Amino acid sequence: MTAPPPPEDGRITGHRPALDGVRAVAALAVLLFHVAASTGDLAGEGALSNLLSGGEIGVPIFFALSGLLLYRPWAVAAFGLGEPPRTRNYLWKRALRLLPAYWALVVVCMLLYGRDHLGDPAGWAMLLTMTHAYDPSPWWHAELGYLGPKGMGQIWSLTVEAAFYAVLPVLAAGLGWWARRGVRTAARLARRLLAGLAACFAFSAAYTVAMYSFADTQLLSMWLPHYLGWFTVGMALAVVSVWACAEPREDGPARRFCHTVAASWGMCWTAAALLYCAASTPLTGGFRLVEDDPWTGQFHIVLYGLVALFLLAPVALAPADHPVISAVLANRVMRYLGKISYSVFLWQFVVIYLWFDLMGRRPFEGNLWLDFPVCALLTVAVAAASHRLIEAPAQRLRRGPPATRTPAVPLRSVYAHSRTDTERDPS
Repeated sequence: MTAPPPPEDGRITGHRPALDGVRAVAALAVLLFHVAASTGDLAGEGALSNLLSGGEIGVPIFFALSGLLLYRPWAVAAFGLGEPPRTRNYLWKRALRLLPAYWALVVVCMLLYGRDHLGDPAGWAMLLTMTHAYDPSPWWHAELGYLGPKGMGQIWSLTVEAAFYAVLPVLAAGLGWWARRGVRTAARLARRLLAGLAACFAFSAAYTVAMYSFADTQLLSMWLPHYLGWFTVGMALAVVSVWACAEPREDGPARRFCHTVAASWGMCWTAAALLYCAASTPLTGGFRLVEDDPWTGQFHIVLYGLVALFLLAPVALAPADHPVISAVLANRVMRYLGKISYSVFLWQFVVIYLWFDLMGRRPFEGNLWLDFPVCALLTVAVAAASHRLIEAPAQRLRRGPPATRTPAVPLRSVYAHSRTDTERDPS
């Protein structure tokens, strides 16, 4: 019988360059969406406007990536392949990942566009702690709704991301407790974890329907429960990838599934493209912040979740050296864009507004074919500087001294794989 591969298996630990490429795709999609919104191309008629309106697909891709990468260590621990992250260290690293560059953005946007509110300590406190998303009457509401102050309209999704970071240790502990109860096989544990994640998706769907019963649907739509289903997409991929590594046999169901998905990368990406086209049609209500009714909103969430799933699954489940995926997503350009993608996300609206001011244009005026390349180049330049001057020093603080950990318990001492156990628990 083949022993489980070591925890260093590339599917469950370590850095995967192709995932940087996926992050770059998401960041550029969001940038294209925002430039098209600024030039007025989203408000047009026809197929191009519909496809551009789907550029917000970058958000579910980002959320699914976070679910995959951040939940994976807890999935490893659930299968007995390692220790769970220490909550304090995890939260410290997440704070250093998000806050320094974000705080710089807050200061710049307040100096550029919020000078009338520089003396508002409560406003500063909410912006710096990302709690402004829960304020029912922010000072920018009349102009920008609940998105955020001028220059920070994209930050609503970052507040959702931060909420997921905060909730994940509790959610992961609950899933692990549920999955391990009376379980003696890795297959049964994996199925319980996936069932728990399906319940999380169902909760998100129920919240999406219920929020239309309240007067301020738009505010409720900015909160984590509305988008939890997109995070569970990545979390489910994390479970499958760890399950494949925990299986004692090369022909186990999880390993066969991973091999099938890796071999079907073209079919998966084609399915993602077709679903994206479907999600960009009036079937999902067209471009608007909040859909007209709960069923259209639910359709929107499910379709975008499937796009993220089919795009990400081959990258998450294929070997790290897959030739086609590596060539497309792990080349030097995509890896670098992925590395600075957080700063690309942060600074894009500042760049767009400054470019429009320089050109003397009003909102919804411009030429997408000229403005997008210029804004993309300028945003990448600003993001490169932000990454070098702010993100990279913060990441050095994240590393800190190596932590001393208890050796991981071997999987087979926790979940038996003998013929007798399999017969006793056929799942």
